[in-house]
Amino acid sequence: MLQTLHDRFGFNDLRAGQEPVIRALLAGRSALAVFPTGGGKSLCYQLPALLLDGLTLVISPLIALMKDQVDALTAKGIAAARIDSTLEADALERVYARLAGGELKLLYVAPERLANDEFRQRLKRLPIQLVAIDEAHCISEWGHNFRPEYLKLAKFCRNLKIPRVLALTATATPRVAREICRHFRIAAADHVQLSFHRPNLELRITPCSAAQRQGLLLERIAAIEGSVVVYVTRQETAEEVATLLARHGHSAQAYHAGLRDDFRAEAQHAFMAGDTRIMVATIAFGMGIDKADIRGVIHYNLPKSLENHTQEIGRAGRDGRPAVCELLACASDLTVLENFIYGDTPTPGALGNLLDRVLRRGDTFDVSAYDLSVTCDIRPGVIATVLTYLEIDDIIEATGSFYATYRAKLRRRIDEVLAGRSAGERRFLQKLLEAGRPGRGWLVFEPAQLADDWCVPRQKIVAALGALAAAGDLLLESSGVRLGYRMKHPPEDLRALTGKLSAVFASREQADLDRLRQVLGLATHCGCLTAYLTKHFGEILANPCGHCDRCRGLPPLPLKRSPSRRPRDDEWGLLPSLAAEQHAALATPRQLARFLCGLSSPACTRARLTRHPAFGMFADLPFSDVLVIAESQ
Repeated sequence: MLQTLHDRFGFNDLRAGQEPVIRALLAGRSALAVFPTGGGKSLCYQLPALLLDGLTLVISPLIALMKDQVDALTAKGIAAARIDSTLEADALERVYARLAGGELKLLYVAPERLANDEFRQRLKRLPIQLVAIDEAHCISEWGHNFRPEYLKLAKFCRNLKIPRVLALTATATPRVAREICRHFRIAAADHVQLSFHRPNLELRITPCSAAQRQGLLLERIAAIEGSVVVYVTRQETAEEVATLLARHGHSAQAYHAGLRDDFRAEAQHAFMAGDTRIMVATIAFGMGIDKADIRGVIHYNLPKSLENHTQEIGRAGRDGRPAVCELLACASDLTVLENFIYGDTPTPGALGNLLDRVLRRGDTFDVSAYDLSVTCDIRPGVIATVLTYLEIDDIIEATGSFYATYRAKLRRRIDEVLAGRSAGERRFLQKLLEAGRPGRGWLVFEPAQLADDWCVPRQKIVAALGALAAAGDLLLESSGVRLGYRMKHPPEDLRALTGKLSAVFASREQADLDRLRQVLGLATHCGCLTAYLTKHFGEILANPCGHCDRCRGLPPLPLKRSPSRRPRDDEWGLLPSLAAEQHAALATPRQLARFLCGLSSPACTRARLTRHPAFGMFADLPFSDVLVIAESQ
């Protein structure tokens, strides 16, 4: 083991925690590794992958992270590959060929890939010895960023008779860790957890008002030498703060999900290379960022949870040198964070509408998550969660996803495309190309409809279009992902099922609110701040850390939340005219309250109501207060 470690990875010794995890896997047992950010989780499966006789499947939620890992392994001469939505058809086929030939030791995929029935069938033919699940806290409904696709992983591993599973996370509370172990039948002795105490991180908390925050940030930035990450809640805040810092002579860029992919990639590269000193980012930035010399992490806004806070400060000081981690604790942030939580929760009426539209489609059916999201006015993440719950309860079974629409642009004349083909092939291709619906220089195809009309398999039509594209006869684009399902056990009572799911989402809403209260608890805690954080993750420090604000003698100050303002007369005046417009996207009080709080919803976005002058006019008011106003209209 140590020889392979040295020869392939260049290390002479394993870090703390890595050896017991690796030895458990090599002995044929599953394990859970709860290591803080930067604790060396990846090696826990990469080294066993080389020592086991077969394939290691790595399930990771981020394409960029998968690409970085595969590139790093390939540079070391390790046979690794990834399958994700960015791969072209020929690149995907090369990966499949290497898999079939037994050439690969590690294959990285996103959890969503496992919903594809064809892909699952391919995996059944492969000698998978280990499944490594990164960000495993996503499995738990009580984790801070639960992802429904992760819920199906335990069943997937059992169906494929995977001999060992490694669950990896940096942010599992004791409750979440117990749930992970239960799902994957991991023994208590094989739950390996490292200390969350980082002696080189100086934890600071500064209560402030919204008016004081910009000045405090400028002071802190001036006092830190080296790279800094400033975390904010909203995309607009990222742009605003980056502009503020640049105006004061600092090298700063914004990073958030609203930027184009190439802009984000350029910003990340500049920060990693040291060309940009300060990254002002939402939580979209950070996963897989391995920059050792970050000297400061500043939370300009309150984080949503202690897990988010811990993961984000964990990106500072990875080189072991001192780093400052400061929270500018402003109570006015609570309204925005609470409103986000309330805005995500679907109403019982919307859930009932969704279930009715999904479960009355027959024995085999397909749906568009986008269409359901807009029609039912439920966010896509909630749609995915509901569909996953239906799978877990054995009501439906996923058969895979496919594209509903293909656009083709001919690069040759039809007679040139058909030349040299057999008579039967010419007839089929001519019929296919003539069936394309003309549209602005492109031919539009709906394979499912054509398959029904012609009584042929849909795959035959898709394969024919793909073959023409591969031969250079046409350019091909696909769109409109649809999810296929089989009905297994239809529910006897849709109303009861709606009530059950409504209760689940209500409990998740309360759990998110509780996590926010825990952040407030940290900000106002009288004792050691490091001890408060480590206790959250089940670790009791023997002594105070000695390097946080409390240990340095700075007492906590109360966070003063300003009383809610009353709506102005001009705002009240907009409400009757808004009601008179009779927007279908604002038909219920909760829809109207979300709109007034500036929380976009699928139906609201589709109707372009985010440009309406009343959108977000009560963004600074608590959602519960705005809901009362909406109910009175």
